[in-house]
Amino acid sequence: MQFRFIASLIVFLGSYFPLSLILLAQDYRYELAIAPFCWPIDAAKCVFPFKNGTLPLILFGVCLACLLLSLLGLTTIKPKVPVDIQEVKYVPSEFMAYTLPYVVSFMSLEYQDTGKLVGLVIFLGWMFVITHRSGQLVLNPLLIVFGWRLYEVTYFYPGNDQTRTGWALSKDNIEPNTRTDVATVQDTMIIKARTIKVSG
Repeated sequence: MQFRFIASLIVFLGSYFPLSLILLAQDYRYELAIAPFCWPIDAAKCVFPFKNGTLPLILFGVCLACLLLSLLGLTTIKPKVPVDIQEVKYVPSEFMAYTLPYVVSFMSLEYQDTGKLVGLVIFLGWMFVITHRSGQLVLNPLLIVFGWRLYEVTYFYPGNDQTRTGWALSKDNIEPNTRTDVATVQDTMIIKARTIKVSG
């Protein structure tokens, strides 16, 4: 199954929810933290607690919504294709490949700094194109928080002895010499079903 552009963009933006949270925290006016809550809300009397108005909140909300949609999409996937797994290697480090933008976010980046903000947008744009083309959009590090694990597996299809190697995402521990049902999203297998020992 290949992602369409909109679905790919949703998954990508969802993976950068922590970055939007970091930028939101950096934009907050902490001197207002002890101020009383302004009610009823009156634009003439109330002070907005963010330096750049609603922009940080909008970006945070978009990334949060995309993350929730991505998780919802994973729950709707139903693995149906049986495979026999020969070898399994747990590879959590591959989840960390996209952490560089978080370093960028701490380099005095502010929403009013147009140059740096445009640079970050261009960088993230290239990251999106690369991950979309490489078929690795579903390798989202946030999935670790929700119990998903990334494996490198060697497997073959029943009735076909040709072995293959690929990525697999699962909430369960995957063991070698087992049979399980999978669904493939881009180049990554999604495993939900309980594994069954392969006879022989």
